[in-house]
Amino acid sequence: VQLQASGGGLVQPGGSLRLSCTASGFTLDLYGIGWFRQAPGKEREGISCISSSDRSTYYADSVKGRFTISRDNANDTVYLQMNSLKPEDTAVYYCAAGEIDYYTDGEVSCHIVGYDYWGQGTQVTVSS
Repeated sequence: VQLQASGGGLVQPGGSLRLSCTASGFTLDLYGIGWFRQAPGKEREGISCISSSDRSTYYADSVKGRFTISRDNANDTVYLQMNSLKPEDTAVYYCAAGEIDYYTDGEVSCHIVGYDYWGQGTQVTVSS
């Protein structure tokens, strides 16, 4: 069981990137998928997650309105479209898969604890 995040890179402020999460050994469609990021000296944080059951989504306040998570079932890929990028978005981005969908106050959980499988991260650097 392996996950792979890809699509990172160097982008100017205001630019866009699309991250992809793919898997080998299992089907992403059957799992809740989360995107997390970790900046130097900071804890890993959940920024966007999508459930496996009802496809409900969560966005952290810091990315709401700028990032969009989506599933491409035909290609068994989960994307994170990132627009209007800011220098503070600079981090290593990880995707993770969870076997069980957890909800908090009716919203799909995007907490690290709820995700069982993790891939290698992809670096996103937002700088002019």
